[in-house]
Amino acid sequence: MIAYLKIAAIVIAALLLQMTLLPRYLQDPFQPNLLIILVVYLGLKLPHRFAGVAVFALGLLQDSFSGIYLGLHAFSYLCIYTLLSELADRLYTDNRALFVLVVFIATIMSALLNLVLLLVFSVGNGLYASLLPALVPQALINALIASLFSGVRLPVEEAR
Repeated sequence: MIAYLKIAAIVIAALLLQMTLLPRYLQDPFQPNLLIILVVYLGLKLPHRFAGVAVFALGLLQDSFSGIYLGLHAFSYLCIYTLLSELADRLYTDNRALFVLVVFIATIMSALLNLVLLLVFSVGNGLYASLLPALVPQALINALIASLFSGVRLPVEEAR
């Protein structure tokens, strides 16, 4: 039970950092997305049956704080988690370079999924103009933060 409380504290700290403190001190494309790093971590290293629900809830929390369409990040995070959980059995998930590379790719994939969903379901024009220029800096910053925290293990991590 204590392990789950520690995980909840990590998630709450990541949410508070991402939603309140980091936007105040960092410019927009250089803010790390801590939640996508957590989604990649859950997809690669935590084979738990409720992790998909947790990832969906993380996306809904980000959507509720970000002010855009509810369910946009939740769907893209769930797609990324599903893909990574299926690939995790075939990969050596303890490799730090793999974790950093997957965070980089997942950031780009999440932004592209969000762009496709916004183009399909939204009426706004010029959506790509706001997402595409910030795509590479965001992915690089997320990869940098992932490289700093790649050795951290959650308390309930099981061996694959």
